[in-house]
This record gives sequence, C-alpha cells and structure tokens, in this order.
Amino acid sequence: MRSPLARSLPVAALVVMFAAACGSGTSPTASSGTSSTGGSPLKVVATTTQVADFARNIGGDKVSVTQILKPNVDPHDYEPSPADIQAISEADVVVKNGVGLERWLDQVISAAGFSGTIVDTSQGVSIRQGNGSDEEAAGDPHIWHNPMNAKIMATNIEKAFATADAADASAYQANLSAYSTKLDALDADITGKIDAIPADQRKLVTNHDAFGYYIDRYKLTFVGSIIPSFDTSAELSAKQIADLVAKIRATGVPAIFSESSLPPKTAEAIGREAGVKVEAGEDSLYGDTLGPEGSAGATYLQMEEHNTDTIVSALKGSAT
Repeated sequence: MRSPLARSLPVAALVVMFAAACGSGTSPTASSGTSSTGGSPLKVVATTTQVADFARNIGGDKVSVTQILKPNVDPHDYEPSPADIQAISEADVVVKNGVGLERWLDQVISAAGFSGTIVDTSQGVSIRQGNGSDEEAAGDPHIWHNPMNAKIMATNIEKAFATADAADASAYQANLSAYSTKLDALDADITGKIDAIPADQRKLVTNHDAFGYYIDRYKLTFVGSIIPSFDTSAELSAKQIADLVAKIRATGVPAIFSESSLPPKTAEAIGREAGVKVEAGEDSLYGDTLGPEGSAGATYLQMEEHNTDTIVSALKGSAT
C-alpha cells in the first residue's frame, strides 16, 4: 500500500510547508491568457494532465491553467507539495478528474483555504464499478479513455468557466463546440481502426486496469493485466502471474501493452514467459498520464490516437 503525503501529514503540517514556500518566493508555473474579466485571465488549477488539457482547450486565451501533475507522473502515487497549496489558494476554479483519483485533494484544498469553484469533471459520466476494495470504492477513475466521456468532462469545465467568467461565456461555448467536434472525429477514427481488426484478435493485456472504458467503447476483450487493479500500487501474486501467463497462452494474445508512466520490468518478464511481444518504451500506451511536450501523447487527442495505432499495429500484425 502506498502512503501519500495527504494521508501521512496533518493539515497543519501542510499549512506550515505552504507558509514556508510562500516565504521563499516560489510559485507554480502556469500557462497564461487574457480575459475580459478585469483584464486578467481566469485562474484555473487542474489536477491531472488530461483535465489540464481539456481546460486549456475550453479556456483558450481567457484562462491561466496551472497543472499540478506533470507528464508521466503516476497520479495514484502522487504526493502534494506546498506549491500545490499555493496554486490552489490563488485559483478561481479547481478542475479535478474525480472518481476518487485525487484522494489527496480535499486536504490540500482545506490547507489552502480555497472557497472557489471545484469542477468534478466526472459528473454525468457512467462509472464502471470497482472490485469492492477501499481503493476502488468510487469505481474506475480512468474515465477519459472513452472520448464520449471526454466530451462530458469538457462540458462540465465549460459550464464552470462560463459561470465564473460570464463575460467570456460565448468564447468558452465556441471552444467547447470546436473541441467536441474533434472528439467526435477521434471517436469515429478509433472505431474504424478497431473494427478493422479481426474480431477474434481484439484481445488486450495491459499493465494495469486503466483501459476499461476504452475496451467497453470499442468492444475489445480484456484478458488480464499485470497489476490487477485500477490502482498501480497493487501487485500480482506468484499464482496470479502463473494464471495470467496460462491465460495469455490459452487465448492467443499476441502482445502485452506496458504504459508510459509505469516500469515495464514485470510486463517484460511475463511476456518472455508467455512467449509474446511486449509493447514498451516509445511503443507503450499512455494510460494514467499524458506524455511530455513533443511526445506522441502530448495532448489527449494525440494520446488516444497513439494508443489506438499501437494496439491496432500489434493486434492486426498477429492476424497476418
């Protein structure tokens, strides 16, 4: 089990750390814009790489977005910093993924004394159930892997921005319309590519259970995962590893897909034992996080296209 800072430190300690950070003059970086509200941009803090990308697309030059989680940083193991508290204390709007992904956020918001708008982008999304454990009580948090869910998330952001900055509401609405069109095109493109894979080859083994919404949307068969949980801190037992290897062999799965934010060592070991290819390194999937600027997963649209192309290449190749 991991022990995030938000669990191990009381609010008072976080406040002390926050005060020290303010005294040192440090401040988080942000992408700036201009808003007609007082001539300054709407100050937005977004927790994850995905919701930060949505916020930038919806806000455009009317918002200044501070992104807490950095590319290729596992959100399940994140430990908040004094700079996070400072950014939230200065924000007009805080945008979160929801579904229990940011278990550290409530305490950070309390320490920051934030009283503005909190946007739970998961509102209105049909949530997949967890396995009954405390870690998965809220359900599967990886909602963004279905572009139709991404449309709901973006809409929730637009509503909050338009409420907080009514003078620029029309700009947010126009940005949402344009971005929704791109999400529809992405969904159609993924559907076409997955449909081109023979039905009996649409089988997926991933590093952890991050792709359930994608699998459901595009009608793939989930065979298993290296980490049998929505949470990356869980581990396979020796028996579970043996069972997964046997299942991979029995079902004819051609590849195991690692993830950009997770070490591929266990996946590679299982791949060797099962005699299948492991898609790792630059060919791995972007599961919990976007990639850095310039990578194949730098934006949400790029991430989903890259993931799809990687999956299709591996699975279609097995049918030739």
